[in-house]
Amino acid sequence: MRELVVLGTASQVPTRHRNHNGYVLRWDDETIMFDPGEGTQRQMLLAGLAVSPLTRICITHFHGDHSLGLPGVIQRISLDKVPHAVAVAFPASGREYFDRLRHATSFWDNTDLRPEPVGAGFAVQTSAGRLTALPLRHSIETYGYRLVEPDGHRMLPDRLAAHGITGPAIGELLRTGRLDGVTLAEVSVPRPGQRFAFVMDTGLCDSVYALAEGADLLVIESTFLAADAALAAQVGHLTAGQAGAVARESGVRTLVLTHFSQRYPDPRAFLDEARAQFTGEIVLAEDLMRVPVPARLPSGDDRPAAPRR
Repeated sequence: MRELVVLGTASQVPTRHRNHNGYVLRWDDETIMFDPGEGTQRQMLLAGLAVSPLTRICITHFHGDHSLGLPGVIQRISLDKVPHAVAVAFPASGREYFDRLRHATSFWDNTDLRPEPVGAGFAVQTSAGRLTALPLRHSIETYGYRLVEPDGHRMLPDRLAAHGITGPAIGELLRTGRLDGVTLAEVSVPRPGQRFAFVMDTGLCDSVYALAEGADLLVIESTFLAADAALAAQVGHLTAGQAGAVARESGVRTLVLTHFSQRYPDPRAFLDEARAQFTGEIVLAEDLMRVPVPARLPSGDDRPAAPRR
């Protein structure tokens, strides 16, 4: 299963209908939590999510609406005796904040938590693919994250049968590229890897486009509307229109708008502004929503091309 579970969609101030940030990406055997804001543990309960599948937590920056839920999540991991290691990525300059949140209160700590301070060149291999981070433009050090699945091959049953290749021999052919004179190219077609990007609090910068490039699913903040574009630039945030333009210029397939300021009563205005810039699929995030990762493209040639900026 590959899906994004949205736990919270508010920006600095939660509302009656929007909790602080919180997102869980379920990607086969990998379950990654992004930016657990205050109230995340309760939102997980409402969404029907447990902490036991979590393999990794990624913090973009240490503003409260993106990190104050971390102590509760960590303590729940301990309470539920999660048996495996859970990595936690966070900006290296915020190590003091991480340590404070890690031990915010007294609890029986039996977690196997693996801190991963993020800096220049950060990259780790996960079972889902390569996870990287790039610096964004905000009032404190902030990073966006990008997950890229390796390209692979889709085996063609009729061609395999024609060559009499079955069972474990298929795996051997995938590993070695050749079996008894039959090449992998003769019995398969390319299977492009999928891409996910998570971009929170930031003004427009090169890293925003680099993170979003060719993403099958882009989760991006759209805190402000165009009428407040000057304020957005001043405080290091995006407008919905800018988020839509990023999606268009980066060849994104599905755009998820989130992190909405409480100053706007009608969320449809965010959709309208983004739609004026991006004609692809747009999801206006709501708390407890589940957004599937788009179905895999049949070939690498079908991925939308990103126009030159």
